[in-house]
Amino acid sequence: MPTGKLLRAGEFFFFLFLTFVLALVPFGLARRFGAFAGRLLYRLWGGRRRIALDNIGEAVSRGALNAAPPPEEIALGCFENLGVSFVELVKVYCGLGGNLLGGITINGAENFLGARQSGRGIIFVTAHAGNWELLALKSGLEYGGVGVVARPLNNPYLNRFLERARSTFGNHVIYKKGALRRLLALLKSGGMVGILMDQAVLKDEGRVVPFLGRGAWTTRMPLVLAKRTGAAVFPAFIRRTASGHEITIYPEADLGGTEEEVLGRLNLAIEKFVSENPSQWLWIHRRWKRVEHPA
Repeated sequence: MPTGKLLRAGEFFFFLFLTFVLALVPFGLARRFGAFAGRLLYRLWGGRRRIALDNIGEAVSRGALNAAPPPEEIALGCFENLGVSFVELVKVYCGLGGNLLGGITINGAENFLGARQSGRGIIFVTAHAGNWELLALKSGLEYGGVGVVARPLNNPYLNRFLERARSTFGNHVIYKKGALRRLLALLKSGGMVGILMDQAVLKDEGRVVPFLGRGAWTTRMPLVLAKRTGAAVFPAFIRRTASGHEITIYPEADLGGTEEEVLGRLNLAIEKFVSENPSQWLWIHRRWKRVEHPA
């Protein structure tokens, strides 16, 4: 077996061992371990820590995060959220997360059920916020399968494992390459699609619109799909609470106006979540890359 393939296989088996151990640990203890792992990652992953601190500091200086905790506290909370989210997903993927999924509350379901009952396709616009993987799993459990757009992992063994796990409750993973045709077909048949739109995209994939006080490359995908299928677009986010998780589905987005205006309104929905839950957004991504920094 080639060295690279052997290394990936080793990574996969270590991941399986870790998930097996965590799956057997009581939920409370596993979550504490996840938070500890997140804090450890904050100390060790210096590159991403610096990106997070820079992003948060700039957002604060632009006035995009009013009355926010210190950047270090937000960044540490971001890493802790990642650690706890990983443990939660391990439990669910190993078939031991029934109580977790059952305890997630959903607010605003009435906002999209009418559109769905009329036969329209549904586009949920969301972000890397809270435990976003649980958002897709809970939606699939309650309302039927959701098509989730994702990028494949570099490790093919891990990717196959994750794809099977994400497909629980009838969901299906649609990889970005060649995704448009599958997404259009799904929406034209009245299906549901989830799109994470808080990542920087290439020039031919988006528009530069404001996000947290500065222009950022933002995907056009929700608008392209909605215009070609008549699907309705709904911002939706999952938030970690003291007692579990809470999903909020907002009213149908207004798609009138220029692309920049519509994308700006969708970005505002994400901004609202970030400003209210700053430690639950993925600050470690270079959200404003390829956009000239204002003087």
